[in-house]
Amino acid sequence: MKNPLTFARTALASLRASIDAQTESVRAMERSVAIAAEDIAAISARQDALLAELRRQGAAAFGAALDLRGTDAARYRDPLSLTHAPGQVYSQVNEDGILAEIFRRIGETNRQFVEIAAGDGIENTTRLLLDLGWSGLWVEAGDKEAASIRAVAGSFIDSGALTFIDSRIDRENVRSLVAPNVDPEPDLLSLDIDYNTSHIWRAMDFLRPRVVCIEYNGHYPPSVAYEVPYQADGAWQGTTRFGASLKALELIGRDKGYSLVACDGHGVNAFFVRDDLCNAQRFQAPFTAEHHYEPPRYASVHMRGHDRHG
Repeated sequence: MKNPLTFARTALASLRASIDAQTESVRAMERSVAIAAEDIAAISARQDALLAELRRQGAAAFGAALDLRGTDAARYRDPLSLTHAPGQVYSQVNEDGILAEIFRRIGETNRQFVEIAAGDGIENTTRLLLDLGWSGLWVEAGDKEAASIRAVAGSFIDSGALTFIDSRIDRENVRSLVAPNVDPEPDLLSLDIDYNTSHIWRAMDFLRPRVVCIEYNGHYPPSVAYEVPYQADGAWQGTTRFGASLKALELIGRDKGYSLVACDGHGVNAFFVRDDLCNAQRFQAPFTAEHHYEPPRYASVHMRGHDRHG
């Protein structure tokens, strides 16, 4: 007959082994449940993102359809129209394509640019021109954006093709910052500073670019001339109150000797060509806000195709 103590120990060991096995089984099940929960959360998040994108695209398509109901489609079919010129490499929308077509028509000279509010150097108006051998000046005040510029455009800065100024622009300092660093007649000026855009352009009487790409406030009707009051430290607060309407920019351009030749189809940027280079054989007339206005279609602003490269 077995020793009762030995029997008890054996039974206890067997019970412990069974408990350990069951505990490990429970832990394995808990790990499986946790992994499944993470997978479900990831799938749910992906579904939410896809639904949000579908809603955005649907809203954009609906808005565009409503816009087109009141649009003269013949204006877009005109061979001189620039609104939907194809091309988007670094630009927010199709500025790359519109500028390429403008310079195809008027030619290039010194292949220099000035971009004020150059962003992060990955998405902006003139980065493609750097890749194509142009040179110029970027001005940007944002800390994160400046760090990105130094990282992604360092080789251009080192080679001297790009001058980068990390500073906020206002009417008082724009001449001292820009004039010493660029030819007085560069091929292109790009302005997108959200708030004081029109005031800075008006103050740049020392510069005579051949082409100007400038952000406008499409919320205002094309016949309304509106500018926000100048504030040296003014900043966009995410509302409809920013910059200047297309008509205001048309009038400023006219005073400076420029004609409005196009807006991109998203209602973000307006394009001006110097009067000595502009005529009705090269660009679509009349050169007015009423003719070239595009309403804001910000919901449709996105990168088509592959992501941008740095």
